[in-house]
Amino acid sequence: MMKLKLIIGIFACWMSSELFAQQKQIQYLSGTDTKHTVQWDFFCTAGRNSGEWKKIEVPSCWEQQGFGNYNYGRDYKTNGKNARFFDEQGMYKYQFKIPANWKGKDISIVFDASMTDTEVKINGKLAGAIHQGAFYRFKYDITALLYFDKLNLLEATVSKMSADASVNNAERLADYWVFGGIFRPVFLEATPKQSIDYVGIDAKANGKFAIQVLIKGTTKNVTIITTITDVNRKVISTTKTLTSTPGSISLINMQVANIKTWTSETPNLYNANVVLQDMAGKKLYELNEKFGSVPLRSGMGRAFTSMVYR
Repeated sequence: MMKLKLIIGIFACWMSSELFAQQKQIQYLSGTDTKHTVQWDFFCTAGRNSGEWKKIEVPSCWEQQGFGNYNYGRDYKTNGKNARFFDEQGMYKYQFKIPANWKGKDISIVFDASMTDTEVKINGKLAGAIHQGAFYRFKYDITALLYFDKLNLLEATVSKMSADASVNNAERLADYWVFGGIFRPVFLEATPKQSIDYVGIDAKANGKFAIQVLIKGTTKNVTIITTITDVNRKVISTTKTLTSTPGSISLINMQVANIKTWTSETPNLYNANVVLQDMAGKKLYELNEKFGSVPLRSGMGRAFTSMVYR
């Protein structure tokens, strides 16, 4: 009996590792929100508590952690004449380890958002071009920059104001307080060499469903199996699509009957399960995306849009 339990336990562990090997794995470097944070080393170049390395909670805006200076959106520099304008930088450092079972995978560092221009280095080397813009996710493939046998060093330099005037005009010349800092989570994600880079979902309230799937790392034709389930995990539609060009973008169309739309009063959500298989039927990668179909009304009649929940 003990031997049987041991065999079952080993098999369960193997199945679990196989499952994770086919899905995206995530490791947070920061906290997950402003109530659950992680301390990083921090240096502010001007204003309060500036000029020396201290600790800061991440994610956060550094002004609200006692660093730098407060800016109001209308308090804008014009040809360097506005003395009330502040544009300090925040420099962050954090050390982290990579799981040993991530060897052979593609590893990216993801910033859900930071304000505003952000330069990222891993172990002293640039992860990529400086990111500009405060309110959307960006990421870098850092596979070639990482160590698996010792600690890695993340360095991020965040400029409160962008070097691009159009970014400042779009995001910061406004009637509200503007801040600096890494204000949304930072994490690592690991995926197999052959995987789905992203999907885009367009779910109409009349039941028409389209999903765009970008595949990466494939050198041969593969099959995409898309299955839609409701909140009770009941399958309501499924389709199998053969990609004609390896590593391409595939657009998959489906029709779903009796769709229930999403509103604040009736928050109906569905799940799209997308599986990538080789031609022999071996699962290469799998992901799940929640989505809702949202009806909108306009002066020209009824229009439809959709929402994707990540």
